[in-house]
Amino acid sequence: MQLLNGLLEWALWQEGLFVLASTHLTIVSVTLYLHRCQAHRAVDLHPLISHVFRLWLWLTTAMVTRQWVAVHRKHHAKTETDEDPHSPQVLGIWQVMSQGAELYARAARDPEISREYGHGTPNDFIERYVYSRYSNLGIIILLITFVALFGSMGLTYWAIQMIWIPIFAAGFINGVGHYWGYRNFETDDAATNLTNVAFVVGGEELHNNHHAYPSSAKFSIRPWEFDLGWGYIWLLKSVGLASVRKVAPRPLASTHGFTALDIEAVSAMVSSRLHLMADYAHKVTLPILRKEMQLADNVYKRALSRIKKTLILEPDQVSHAKLYELNQVLADSEQLRVVYECQQQLKQLWRQRYENNEGLLHALAEWCQMAEQTGIEILQDFAQSLRGYRLQPVYNYAK
Repeated sequence: MQLLNGLLEWALWQEGLFVLASTHLTIVSVTLYLHRCQAHRAVDLHPLISHVFRLWLWLTTAMVTRQWVAVHRKHHAKTETDEDPHSPQVLGIWQVMSQGAELYARAARDPEISREYGHGTPNDFIERYVYSRYSNLGIIILLITFVALFGSMGLTYWAIQMIWIPIFAAGFINGVGHYWGYRNFETDDAATNLTNVAFVVGGEELHNNHHAYPSSAKFSIRPWEFDLGWGYIWLLKSVGLASVRKVAPRPLASTHGFTALDIEAVSAMVSSRLHLMADYAHKVTLPILRKEMQLADNVYKRALSRIKKTLILEPDQVSHAKLYELNQVLADSEQLRVVYECQQQLKQLWRQRYENNEGLLHALAEWCQMAEQTGIEILQDFAQSLRGYRLQPVYNYAK
């Protein structure tokens, strides 16, 4: 009977809390150690806490650091292409949701991916001769431990631990996080934020923010967003177990005291161009759209409503039918057409190559002059505000 019940005579609610805590620690280990520390070098973790995470991941997932990092880096390098290991835009949402773990395992077994993308990961004695060589031994040890502690229910708790990452990371984030949600930034991929309170998977829900600024240790951008992983980083930092390398830039545009564009403004825009384009959408494009809708009849209002998202997206991210619908509306609205064309021209500036920032400065000055000559007040105000575009002082997290 003792063997059936296990060594710990806990109530069911106590065992439930333990399972929740253990699965949450696995999520924290993935987002802090594998993702933010190893894959993107956004945060440095103390060797002690790094090894705690490595050991726990070995026990609970059988994932090898080098392989996970390599697969994830390839995902960023080849996002939404045929070479992306797990894109729902290519493979379909249901395949990624239901076979996310298999897609990861297939890529992880490819030695070429590890060679090309797995550099800089741990290669010490214990990694070579234990964690990598006997990657499945950890989950066997965990199974024996859980059964010893909880008896027959330990098998169930172990199974929950085993499916946690395949469901919430391999399926949920890699699948839904590139298929459904809201977007702060129009990145070149389909990454979305699933919710503005990122708790269940430790902050990974803010996936669009992460794809916009992959090297940022903090995934939350807007004031109303919450990144639980960032909270843990702050706790670790406060006790000397972590140091932050980089966070996303925080731009500020002002029309006061600036009479012309300068190199500092251009550098700030280059560093935060996704912020800038998001500001253009919220301060110029969408206000003009709302103004048009207020003056439109019901039929035209519905047409305007349908093209709201298309106005912001890159043309190559929407269907031919949506583009046709957009062009029909733009043909009937002079102001919308002008702000849309200015938006596309501004985006094109970021794609062009310049020998130095002086060349980009000249191109941006010409764009601002053109925008100010349109006679559209909010577009003129936006162009003038770029003169004072600066990055707000950011706390030196590395100290």
